[in-house]
Amino acid sequence: MAPTLAGPRDHGLFGCVLALAAALRVLVMLGYDTARLYWYDSFTYLDTAVRLRPQGAFHPAGYSWFLWALRPFQSVELVAGVQHAMGLAVGVMIYLLLRRRSLPAWGAALAAVPVLFDPAFVRLERAVLSDTQVIFLVVAALLVLMWRREVSTRAAAVAGLLLALAGLTRTATVPLLGLAALYLLLRRTGWQARWQVRWRATLALVVAGALPLAAYAGWYAQHHGRFALSGSDGVALWARTMTFADCSIIRPPADQAALCPNGTVLDAASEYVWDPRASLNRLPGDRFTHNDLARAFALRAIAAQPLDYLREVVRDTSLAFTWEPVAHPKRMSPTTAFQRGSWPLPSGQPLVDQVRKEYDPDIRGMRSVEPFASILAAYSYPWFLHGTLFGVLLLAGGAGAVLRPRTALLPWSFAVFLLVAPVAALDFDHRYVLPAIPVACVAAALAVRRPAPRRSGGYPRGYDHVARPRASANGSRAS
Repeated sequence: MAPTLAGPRDHGLFGCVLALAAALRVLVMLGYDTARLYWYDSFTYLDTAVRLRPQGAFHPAGYSWFLWALRPFQSVELVAGVQHAMGLAVGVMIYLLLRRRSLPAWGAALAAVPVLFDPAFVRLERAVLSDTQVIFLVVAALLVLMWRREVSTRAAAVAGLLLALAGLTRTATVPLLGLAALYLLLRRTGWQARWQVRWRATLALVVAGALPLAAYAGWYAQHHGRFALSGSDGVALWARTMTFADCSIIRPPADQAALCPNGTVLDAASEYVWDPRASLNRLPGDRFTHNDLARAFALRAIAAQPLDYLREVVRDTSLAFTWEPVAHPKRMSPTTAFQRGSWPLPSGQPLVDQVRKEYDPDIRGMRSVEPFASILAAYSYPWFLHGTLFGVLLLAGGAGAVLRPRTALLPWSFAVFLLVAPVAALDFDHRYVLPAIPVACVAAALAVRRPAPRRSGGYPRGYDHVARPRASANGSRAS
């Protein structure tokens, strides 16, 4: 018989936590008069939602499909409201997963606190950006994969679909599908370690994940002439190499030599994508038309200077764990606080007027509203809880991944990948760290929990006994 979660009274603590988190989001909706829109990311997403065709550069269309579903309401404020609900749902999923894995109510609630109360998460929910959807999909896939001890074919297929949608929302998450497949294929489950069951689940996950990705790549090819999810991977990786590339070592062929560093020195790898002085941007045509050439140069540079590449990735990744925030690039001002002021939209941009006309006529710059904004500004969330504590959580989860790989390895590997992959592919950004934090909390909580008590017969409490041998009428065991 499958175990059940505790009764409603046992969830009272988390109910209070969730109510406070919801109240915080209501206060945010009162404290700012509209959703936050960023140039140019938000408008690119909205434009794709209107026209339903894949962008040729950075952003796949997964988040734009979500915006398209809400388009009939013509309200970016509604978009923000739904995203606030998604943020609360992520906290609920973390809590339910950890309670399912025998954590006490206080421990499961504590693991959900960062995603529920860190202003950085709440501010992202208020913005027309894809981050909240990525976090929701990844945590949902983790919940499905870890809900039962033995993953069914149906559950694996659902998880594969969720991870594919995450990949179509942000392409950096696509390899999570491979990590999940390895988890299903290689994990040991004692008396349930049956190759046939594991192969079926792994195949279901891979097929359910690969089909949407392949279909999208075919759709992208119809519009842009190449089978891919985006047209910016080469440009991003080229920018990553600009912080260490030495063409006297790389010795690129003549067609790639124009992409060598030209003396322009910037303080972050991502700045090379946009700076008109960078060598890529001095080539004729749009920068993304040179995506394949940029990728070829970048791979050659990494092969020629692997230690330099590794040094840059490690150095930039370490910025996630600082006690005080580090501006990267220096023109940015990282903070976990709620801010007061106004944030106007750029003037003279035809795309802004076009999106306002076709998606929401009331699109405007955001401004804070008193007295709610002053209350939010007084809300303190220390940076070390966002940075240094995150490093502690990763260390705890890593220990758990070694000592208890059946439970902690999958969320910990997700967290590490979500942290390192954006840095390795382009650059560090405090915003890109956020998807790693909820799964790091899950991994750390599973690492420090007490082992579940075992019932007679050797079966741990808290797991489904779907393959437990049954006793026949004469007392013998039937498989």
